[in-house]
Amino acid sequence: MAYIKVVPPQQADGRLKKVYQRVRAPDGQVDNVLQVHSLRPHTLEGHMAIYKAVLHHSSNRLPEWYLEAIGVLVSRLNGCSYCASHHAEGMKRLLKAEARECDPYILALQGSDPAGPFTPREQTGLTYARKLTQTPGKIGKNDIEAMRNAGFDDGEILEINQVSAYFSYANRTVSGLGVNTDGEVLGQSPETGDDDTGWSHSGGGTAPLKS
Repeated sequence: MAYIKVVPPQQADGRLKKVYQRVRAPDGQVDNVLQVHSLRPHTLEGHMAIYKAVLHHSSNRLPEWYLEAIGVLVSRLNGCSYCASHHAEGMKRLLKAEARECDPYILALQGSDPAGPFTPREQTGLTYARKLTQTPGKIGKNDIEAMRNAGFDDGEILEINQVSAYFSYANRTVSGLGVNTDGEVLGQSPETGDDDTGWSHSGGGTAPLKS
């Protein structure tokens, strides 16, 4: 499951057991990306706090499927198939809830320059996410102005920045410690809401995989 020792839920006690209870799905699954924090439970709490805030908080204004799309793009750019697979499933579930066809969005994110079903405004946000991921030192005021001109307000620009930055962190956690999808149902996530500590996962749509 990972290159380092991991304490599985059935062996957890103390602080770790309590955190696992907060993040587990109804079927008892604790995602492998979360279990890899088990030797330092306080970092798992930190991970979950920012994850919920940037992706699944009701105070965000951009559509949740679009935030997931940014996550899929960043993960693909960083070569993190684990996060790309999980969040592609989450994105598909959200698009289906809006009665949208999923495949064109997924195919567009696999290309060198996402377009297809994405509006020009959405493409501008994805262009920023790509540049921030690949060449962060080259980001300048003109990149922010491009998003403003496309119709994003500064709060929405912050959302795009934060979800892009979060996924680079998550990608490096996963890739740097050898986390894989063995035994997981993909696409489970916390419910969207304003409860900062509402971390319980649900909603996965793909059967357990072997990497």
